Amino acid sequence: MRCLTQPLLRRFLGLLPQCVPVGLSQSPVRGPKQSSLRQSCSARPGLVTAIDVVGYWQKVFETNGIPEARESSEYIVSFVLGAKTFQSLNSEKLHTPLTAVQQEQIQQLCHRRLERMPVQYVLGEWDFRDLTLKMRPPVFIPRPETEDLISLVLEEESRKHEEKNSGLCFPAAVPHPVILEIGCGSGAIALSLLCKLPQSCVIAVDKEEAAVDLTKENVHRLQLQDRIHILHHNVSYSSAEQLLLWGPMDFIVSNPPYVFHEDMASLDAEILCYEDLGALDGGADGMRVIKTILALAPSLLKDSGSVFLEVDPRHPDMVENWLQAHPDLLLTLRAVHKDFCGKPRFLHIQKQSR
Repeated sequence: MRCLTQPLLRRFLGLLPQCVPVGLSQSPVRGPKQSSLRQSCSARPGLVTAIDVVGYWQKVFETNGIPEARESSEYIVSFVLGAKTFQSLNSEKLHTPLTAVQQEQIQQLCHRRLERMPVQYVLGEWDFRDLTLKMRPPVFIPRPETEDLISLVLEEESRKHEEKNSGLCFPAAVPHPVILEIGCGSGAIALSLLCKLPQSCVIAVDKEEAAVDLTKENVHRLQLQDRIHILHHNVSYSSAEQLLLWGPMDFIVSNPPYVFHEDMASLDAEILCYEDLGALDGGADGMRVIKTILALAPSLLKDSGSVFLEVDPRHPDMVENWLQAHPDLLLTLRAVHKDFCGKPRFLHIQKQSR
């Protein structure tokens, strides 16, 4: 994620409880200078700068207990001024008085943030790796750690390509990997892989129509529709026949619902009130969808094909035990990778060659 600083964004979007959820029916508390700023804006139009407005809304957000008050204010103001970050605004834009239209736009967006709407939904877009993607509720917001999941797939594809070329006098033909993403959400994973692997083909599936529609919108914005197939489909143990229409897969990639059901109630208000909870709730052990993916994988993957999953830090041992209890699947846990907080977050599972 290129927008918020990594530590701040981890806290802002992290799945661990950080604050007590509040209902949307509660009226926001106005900041101590809210009425006076409004009066000054109307009495002396054009004399309020970006710096003034950021400081003002930061205080309003802090008074109302909004997480990352400063960052929320900066991103909204910079968005209205046509910039990605507040730090990227030049001195002229920082000190030029805002127009009445700009002030009104900022106020409308800030009121949405006061209702605990995530900044990504407030702005209607967000950066993931090198892409700017449309965002809207209730489609799951891609988290910054998921960028590392993309990197792991790219590293494995590069390793396989080098392995094929080792010992050859001439380079082998560039492979055309077929990738299945289960639970595409906004399309962040699928589109990142398409951009980084220009010869690849992706099949992206999601059980929610809103996610499928948003992925299609982001696909068309990036002009990648020729290499992706998007399905409105709830993956189950009987999905193999439908998904194999595009042939066996080189990779299955997923950031599936993996939150333990008992932990759902303690998620932040931003998540509980706006995001699709079905994209988060992984059942009693957090492995409901994970088990389905692993059970399907042998039928879908080529020999030595790989599954890459983002999981809860408690899952690596659980998944390894589950695979050992199902040796007929011929799946091996090859590696466990840590996220930027040092927690075991990503699994590389490989299908054994027959």
